[in-house]
Amino acid sequence: MLLLNVSDIHFNHPICNSQMDPDRPFRTRLIQDARERASALGPVDAILVSGDIAYKGLKDEYDAAYLWLTELANACGCVLERIYVIPGNHDVNRTTARDQSVRNVHRAISGAPDGTREGELRAQFLHPETGQALMEPIAEYNKFAARFICQVYTPERLFWYQDLPLDGDTTLRIYGLTSTLLSGADGQDDRRMGLYLSPLQTVLDPVDGVVNLVMCHHPPDWLMDQDEVEDAFNGRAMLQFVGHKHRTRIHRDTHYTRFSAGAVNPDRNVQGWEPGYNFVRLFVTTEAGHRYLNLEAHLLVWQTNPDMFRPKSAAHDDPIYRHRMRLPNLPTVRAQSAVTSVAMSPVVMLQPDPYAVAEKETTMSDRDTRNLVLRFWDLASSQRREIAVELNLLEPGELTELPEPERYGRALTRAGERGLLERVAEEIEKREAH
Repeated sequence: MLLLNVSDIHFNHPICNSQMDPDRPFRTRLIQDARERASALGPVDAILVSGDIAYKGLKDEYDAAYLWLTELANACGCVLERIYVIPGNHDVNRTTARDQSVRNVHRAISGAPDGTREGELRAQFLHPETGQALMEPIAEYNKFAARFICQVYTPERLFWYQDLPLDGDTTLRIYGLTSTLLSGADGQDDRRMGLYLSPLQTVLDPVDGVVNLVMCHHPPDWLMDQDEVEDAFNGRAMLQFVGHKHRTRIHRDTHYTRFSAGAVNPDRNVQGWEPGYNFVRLFVTTEAGHRYLNLEAHLLVWQTNPDMFRPKSAAHDDPIYRHRMRLPNLPTVRAQSAVTSVAMSPVVMLQPDPYAVAEKETTMSDRDTRNLVLRFWDLASSQRREIAVELNLLEPGELTELPEPERYGRALTRAGERGLLERVAEEIEKREAH
């Protein structure tokens, strides 16, 4: 499996939608470089975007981002439905964050004593009014992320996860966390250790046959609960992707690997300016009866004169960072015998996955379904409404009371539960034909 990781793209309207954008050449070179590397390494299986897609959380910025990500995906052979995104601090609309209702909920959570903050976050997030206030500063991000099934909403979707097949016995589970819940408090810039993730997001259940990959825009040292987050990440997620610091780094440990993504568009006036991005290949091997997750990482950074991305060298000038981590062996299927010593059929006791109930969106991981969702969101708002109403996919009040990302996220999930995705596809095709 080949992953492409970009972060901190910072599309800044109106300059990003004009011919005077000084950062455009770097984005163009990145696409050209990704195309050349994908031609050598093979097509990209998934694109991971580690936050700060926009600069001020505006619709026009996400429109520009979608066009650029589409061009990037096409260049490296990745289908659009395999793009995964999370919010960063620049995806927060700070004007909205100044609203009194948002300020009140921010202060209630951040001001809670350490022992009660988790409970305060849960109470505020589950409440129908304060939960919506908590989500309001990333409203435009959510509209953008909905087409990739990466939106978050109350009261149950504080983070998302999606599954990809890694090999015949192993699934890669990508978790997208929301580190921006308290970002932009009072409309101001974030303070180090002023943000909060909470155990509500760091469950990262280490189930058999699953490799957890976590995406979080802010590194743990920017969080109030940094020690708890650090422990949860390192103990439960073999692969970690963070952004925000604009520094291209890799940390390899016996049990995990963390990628600190360079920024696609860092501030050119800041010392150490260095655009960057990553290619990461994953594969599973078995040696002497033990299974290993292997990775080959290409950390790519910008140089001028000539303009190009070059590999950040590992030891001994090797352009590839290599690492392997031992995977837990899969449960052994053991034959059981009756008292009469007659051989019985093998029995495998499977622990039920709690997310199967709590996170029904797991069913949306399938590529065909994700493509359907992408096409649904490419329709006009009135057409999305027609389909949801015609197929009776909305509960009373949802059409008028819920933001679109939540409204149609729920509607499409219900379509999957009720076996109506083919009907949704038929309705989309009718409208696409016109």
